[in-house]
Amino acid sequence: MSKTADVVIIGAGAAGLMCAATAGYQGKSVLLLDHSDKPAKKVLMSGGGRCNFTNLNTTPANFLSANPHFCISALKRYTPHDFLELVERHGIDYVEKAPGQLFCANSSKDIQQLLLTEADWAGVKPQMKTSVQKVNTTADSVQLTTSLGKIDAGALVVATGGLSIPTLGATGWGYDLAKEFGLEVFPTRAGLVPFTLHPELKAQLAPLSGLSCDVSVSCNGQTFTEPMLITHRGLSGPAMLQISSYWQAGDELSLNWLPHYALQKNSLVEALLQLRQNHPRAHFSSWLAEQLPKRLASVLISLFETQGIKLPERNADASNNQLEALAYALENWTFKPAGTEGYRTAEVTLGGINTQQISSQSFAVKGLEQIRFIGEVLDVTGQLGGYNFQWAWASAVACARSL
Repeated sequence: MSKTADVVIIGAGAAGLMCAATAGYQGKSVLLLDHSDKPAKKVLMSGGGRCNFTNLNTTPANFLSANPHFCISALKRYTPHDFLELVERHGIDYVEKAPGQLFCANSSKDIQQLLLTEADWAGVKPQMKTSVQKVNTTADSVQLTTSLGKIDAGALVVATGGLSIPTLGATGWGYDLAKEFGLEVFPTRAGLVPFTLHPELKAQLAPLSGLSCDVSVSCNGQTFTEPMLITHRGLSGPAMLQISSYWQAGDELSLNWLPHYALQKNSLVEALLQLRQNHPRAHFSSWLAEQLPKRLASVLISLFETQGIKLPERNADASNNQLEALAYALENWTFKPAGTEGYRTAEVTLGGINTQQISSQSFAVKGLEQIRFIGEVLDVTGQLGGYNFQWAWASAVACARSL
């Protein structure tokens, strides 16, 4: 069996479906292949089943890459408002959960259906459970050996994503293919992923499993102020997922348990001095239990005591040095995670194909125009909040329009 198409796209995820539909609308004959049994699986589970499909405040600064300028062109050419217009055309209800973060009001299935409908209208039907064994290039075409047989195409677009959540079918096939064509692939690691803890700290925080609170967390010059969730395995929630993309094994994290004081006129030290003056007979633990969930306040006092910060029974008996030490501990609590939960639960894969070798206009390999890479397989990774989907849409459309 031999087939011919203008374009073959490998990967029926967000980027692959968007690219297929856009190319199809331009009159190209498109074959969309995927080894999985269902298209857009990751779309379905994203955003807690609601799919945070874009962020209206998307800028290049929201992406990590060794080549930070690469994403600028595509993001300018296909904006969050462009995708939002498509969402509204399909009559999908959406909500803005945080400034700029748009989610489906009902279910991620709405975005999956949008992508499948667009592909169908453009004359593209995903060929699932299809494997690709070999890719060869000629001067101006590509020949694939697949489980469907031989396929000849004018161009090949690789939209295979990263290594995150292997249970949904993620593999390193795109990276392996890139290496076959002599491209550099930067080391990959899990991003937007929960942290695991060393046994002692894990045991200390165990009674707090399920508790959430707002924190500021810092690492390697980056700071995020968002909710943190304490789990039976470690630390999760938006704050931890965000900072995980900037953390390297062995790094310390610095946590501010009372981030709102940084926004106030009076410092935390001044607030504690005032508390000593106004409530001399009380204990600071009572005040802390008003600032934080009571269970958390109790555990923190125990943690601080193990670090040598022990306060007297009465506020009046606390020295200035003790109060300064307490304030510092609350705003600069440092610890070393044991690691992360890895690709099993990671939302994205950091690293990937070096974009210096890829055209930011067409997403073609420089010097090999018929081979293109889009989406997460490239060394472009968004922060949490809809940015990675916007990169999928933008890179897909930019690539398809240049075919």
